[in-house]
Amino acid sequence: MKYMKLGSKPDVFQTEGNNIRFVATELATDIVIIVGEVKFYLHKFPLLSKSSRLQTLVASTNEESNDEIDISDIPGGPAAFEICAKFCYGMIVTLNAYNVLAARCAAEYLEMFETIDKGNLIYKIDVFLSSSIFRTWKDSIIVLQTTKSLLPWSENLKVINHCVDSIATKASIDPSEVEWSYTYNRRKLPSENGLDSHWNGVRKQQMVPRDWWVEDLCDLEMCLYKKVIMAIKAKGRISSEVIGEALRAYAHRRLFSSLESAVSNGLDCTRHSAALETIISLLPSEEGSVPCSFLLKLLRASCLLGSDEACRDNLTKRIGAKLDEASVSDLLIPANSDEAAMYNVDMISAMLEEFMAQHHEDDDGAKLQEDDDQEAMDGDDDNLNGVSRSSKLAIAKLVDGYLAEIAKDPNLPLSKFIALTEMVPLATRPVHDGLYRAIDMYLKEHPGLTKGEKKRLCGLMDCKKLSPEASMHAVQNERLPLRVVVQVLFFEQVRAASSASAAAAADMPPAARSLLPREQDGNSYGSSRSTATEDDQWAPPPPTTSVDVTSFRSMSLANNKNGGVSGGGGDQAACKKPPPSSASAKGSGGGGLMPKKILSKLWSGKASSGENSSSDTSESPGEETRSTPSRNTRHSVS
Repeated sequence: MKYMKLGSKPDVFQTEGNNIRFVATELATDIVIIVGEVKFYLHKFPLLSKSSRLQTLVASTNEESNDEIDISDIPGGPAAFEICAKFCYGMIVTLNAYNVLAARCAAEYLEMFETIDKGNLIYKIDVFLSSSIFRTWKDSIIVLQTTKSLLPWSENLKVINHCVDSIATKASIDPSEVEWSYTYNRRKLPSENGLDSHWNGVRKQQMVPRDWWVEDLCDLEMCLYKKVIMAIKAKGRISSEVIGEALRAYAHRRLFSSLESAVSNGLDCTRHSAALETIISLLPSEEGSVPCSFLLKLLRASCLLGSDEACRDNLTKRIGAKLDEASVSDLLIPANSDEAAMYNVDMISAMLEEFMAQHHEDDDGAKLQEDDDQEAMDGDDDNLNGVSRSSKLAIAKLVDGYLAEIAKDPNLPLSKFIALTEMVPLATRPVHDGLYRAIDMYLKEHPGLTKGEKKRLCGLMDCKKLSPEASMHAVQNERLPLRVVVQVLFFEQVRAASSASAAAAADMPPAARSLLPREQDGNSYGSSRSTATEDDQWAPPPPTTSVDVTSFRSMSLANNKNGGVSGGGGDQAACKKPPPSSASAKGSGGGGLMPKKILSKLWSGKASSGENSSSDTSESPGEETRSTPSRNTRHSVS
């Protein structure tokens, strides 16, 4: 820190109590200066020789006032006046970044100009400011912080402008030219952590990060911080990414760290609201300048503070443009206090809609047939409807994770869950494990759903796109309608048959392999989101006979565990031999194909009453199937 010493005589100012200041000399004092509650007993000659204002005030006093002069309105108060008084006496006084501005404003108030005395206090302070303070990084910040208590004097003296320009100029300099000290605690560079600091015994010069100045500016008040950031932007030398990082650091220091506790405790949040408005107004408009997670935190803060709709809409649009960069935890924005739901699902839906709109998303993409979707995902062009494949996959994964979280809310309407799910095109979900998890969570938390609501909910999922692990869990899941369970079992058998056929074809000569029939593309039998109508999708299957579906599930799980899904040489033999019982199938290591006898009983029975339901649930793919009564006692939910 820079400092300047003025005067050469010893300091003989003394204090008596809390409100009396006097000069310990043999000469009697002849003037009393009142500054607030403090009285200064001084001598006229040294004061009047350097202060034009005191000359005028003394000339206007009369004998009855006993030469008492009240200057309680002097900027800086008693401390600043004492500095000026000591300068008049020629006593030693030290000026630094903390007191120089107060002394400068007090000297301006006392009119200590060069016309009164050569080398007066105003001149000396101005030289010190221009030659030392404004050339020093941290001193400029300290002086700028002191300007708030000295308004409007500091504004009129252009000190604020000088400080702001000095700080902005230094922040805009090339990092390689930074030679002064600065604070940087947010993240350490490898060299700062002691790593890679030497190479072949020679110490490397530490690199100065681009955002070296960000943390020091967080000490500024909001109005001053805004002036500095706007000046830095005007210089045009700092990238928008660094500006965004500066705003993020300031928000964490001034807004996020104490916002939730202030709101929960009912404290005055005026300061937080002002900080939020300032930060939002300073956000760079360039794409990629601000992380999506930071924008979501600002939106969450605006909801807590009850900001206006225009502010929220602006943030929602900016978040929607880069929603694929968000995380599930960032999207869990609490609902308004007057709503029964836990989370603000409508706001997330608006973001997702904005994402689709800005990236030219086709609303009919969710209705494409499975073969067209697969062709689009596997094509040479890595873009689909203007959206990169990675972004679309990230959006689908994000939405599925968010659905699984909000499904735990018992007050979440089914309509909102379905609407948000259908906003993501089917082509962006090559695997439906995440969606299945969300649907299962919703079924668990909302046991009172009707049969039709369960059908509508499960219709969002394509059983053919479940992984073997998810299929195993679904087979044990008593919350799912029986129709869905049968679909899962069917496609597990199809998958096993395809694997076995592929293994057999690999062993054939090329000439014989070319004679094999090719699989024809068509609609997904397991997809409830195909182009068929809802009645066709959920048309009840042929009633089952008295086959024990629980045993059927156990058999399928045993096949999966014994390698049936991956295919094996035992499939053909299993088709030739009579189907074993459930117990024998479970213990065997044979093929994964479903026995024909059981398939025929599942699909050809005409006299049975249909599907039945059970209240038992399964919690994990690895959990053993519970012992339940026969499925023939289960009511139809399909």
